[in-house]
Amino acid sequence: MKLYEKMNSGVYVIAEMSANHAGKIENAFKIIEEAAKAGADCVKIQTYTADTLTIDCREEPYQIKGGLWDGISEYDLYKQAYTPWEWQPKLIEEAHKLGMECFSSPFDFTAVDFLEELNVPAYKIASYEINDIPLIRKVAKLHKPVIFATGIAYPEDIERALSVCREEGNEDVIL
Repeated sequence: MKLYEKMNSGVYVIAEMSANHAGKIENAFKIIEEAAKAGADCVKIQTYTADTLTIDCREEPYQIKGGLWDGISEYDLYKQAYTPWEWQPKLIEEAHKLGMECFSSPFDFTAVDFLEELNVPAYKIASYEINDIPLIRKVAKLHKPVIFATGIAYPEDIERALSVCREEGNEDVIL
C-alpha cells in the first residue's frame, strides 16, 4: 500500500523527532524505538543546517529573547538543534526495521535534493515555510504526498500553497 493510501485509510500517527535527540544519535534511535512501541506509523525529522536557515550573526535581531534559549543566537541554536545529515540514512533505516516510514521537513532546495537521494516517501512543509513558493513548487513537482502545517498560515497562504501543488499536478496534499 502506498503511503498516501495508508494516510487516507484511517488514523495515521506521525511521531515528530524535531531536536529532541539533543545532539546524540543514541537518543534519536531511542526516540524511533519508542515511537514504534507506541504504535506510530511514521517518524518525521527535519532537514536543514544553521547556514541554510539564518546567518552567523550575534547582533540583536538574531538573538533569542526570553525563554529557555534567552541570549543565544539563532545560528547557534540551529547548529545545536539540527539533525546531522549523516545520521539521516541511518535513522530512516532504523524506522524501516521497526515497520515505520520516515520522512522530513526540508527547509531549502539542498535538503530536498538530499532527501530525494534517500527516497523519502513524503514531505512536510513547516508552517513557517507556507509562503516559500519555490520550495513548495520543488516538492510538489516530485509527486509525493505533501503535508502542510498551517499553524501560522492565513487562509490565503494555504490556498496559494494548494494552488502551487495543483499547478504541478500534485493532488496528494494533506493539511
